Amino acid sequence: MAQHKSAVKRNRQNQIRRERNKSQMSQLKTMVKKVRSAKTKEEAEPILRQTTSLVDKYAAKGLVHKNKAANMKRKLTILTNSLHTPETKAE
Repeated sequence: MAQHKSAVKRNRQNQIRRERNKSQMSQLKTMVKKVRSAKTKEEAEPILRQTTSLVDKYAAKGLVHKNKAANMKRKLTILTNSLHTPETKAE
């Protein structure tokens, strides 16, 4: 147990940050899962844009390492581009 006043405060701050980081990482993982589960390119592209923005934001804050963020965005983009576009019927 912390004895010094500064150590007590540091424990309090760490707990708040840990909970925030946990929530943000959970949100990021959910967005990645949504992109991966998309069936068509049209369905995946708007989710990919949101996910890319979120990854960049969290990388800037240091929640995710910048290289991991770049790899994540690259893999999701490749996956989205490989999805087929539903064929439209010619009229």
